[in-house]
Amino acid sequence: MRVLRSAAGLETAPARVRHGRGWYRGDCHVHSSASSGGELTPEQVAADARAAGLHFLAATEHNTSVTHDTWSRQTDDDLLVILGQEVVTRTGHWLALGLPPGQVVDWRYGVRDDVIGRRLDEVHRAGGLCVAAHPHAPYPSGTFMYPYQGFDAVEVWNGPWSSDVPWQADNEAALAEWGRSLAADIHQGRWRPATGNSDTHLKGQLGVPHTVVLAEDLSADEILAAIRAGRSWIAGSTEVELSFTVTAGDRSAGIGERLATGDEPAVARAEVRGVPFGTVSFHTEQGRVHHASLTSSGAAVVEWRVSAADSAFVRVEVRRPDGHMAALSNPVVLV
Repeated sequence: MRVLRSAAGLETAPARVRHGRGWYRGDCHVHSSASSGGELTPEQVAADARAAGLHFLAATEHNTSVTHDTWSRQTDDDLLVILGQEVVTRTGHWLALGLPPGQVVDWRYGVRDDVIGRRLDEVHRAGGLCVAAHPHAPYPSGTFMYPYQGFDAVEVWNGPWSSDVPWQADNEAALAEWGRSLAADIHQGRWRPATGNSDTHLKGQLGVPHTVVLAEDLSADEILAAIRAGRSWIAGSTEVELSFTVTAGDRSAGIGERLATGDEPAVARAEVRGVPFGTVSFHTEQGRVHHASLTSSGAAVVEWRVSAADSAFVRVEVRRPDGHMAALSNPVVLV
């Protein structure tokens, strides 16, 4: 693998890993021992990502770029590593994804300092993506107090931390808040996609959950563009598969896309695998509007009729028998 060197002198991996258009699984919130509470090396995290079947990850150490050089060397033909940072401020955490090697985003402020907009602009000027992280995390500084304005996406599903439960009350709150905002945001012409990441600190946490994106290529620019556009769904494990489309007449749209229904009735179709005895549900601006149970095989095709007159969007959730999330999608927008 040819290695490039940045102006700061840090080694960085090639800009592109060529694989073409497809669905790619990745975890955009991971830590090594350089972060508080982290116990793994970048090499160990990268090896775990390959073993888990992930295609990309984002290195998001707490307020430092000290491991950017090491993380960059983990990229190869099987795994793309995107450089980033978890910006840990006094009143909330957020992810800066797609940073140049060596760049550190300032974190020494809170919501009352009125500087968050400048920090977001700084990341955007560098071509990066800004994600509100675990907005309802129940610990000091973890609860996200900033407005979502200026952020590109919201992390509605964060990993289990020290718990054995992969779906917790703070995730339920984040999902409900995001779901309630969709109709108004879509009406105003700009909605923020949902993402899900493990927030890995310890062995065995990687990929629980992770985000599955439809990208034009396995490269940092294309992966971030897909997340920004909402062409993605969230999986609780690599065993879970979800396909979701909405069709009206001879027109069809997938996750994160817009469907011109032309006043025709549309059919939402979800195909699920890997969730035995689970439940598939469709959600619109009217809340949960339809659900169906899965059999012991964990596989099914579920359909439901919808129209743009009824809702500006439709999205899917897949839950396990205990009610914990197994997968959820970003919406298909109806016009």
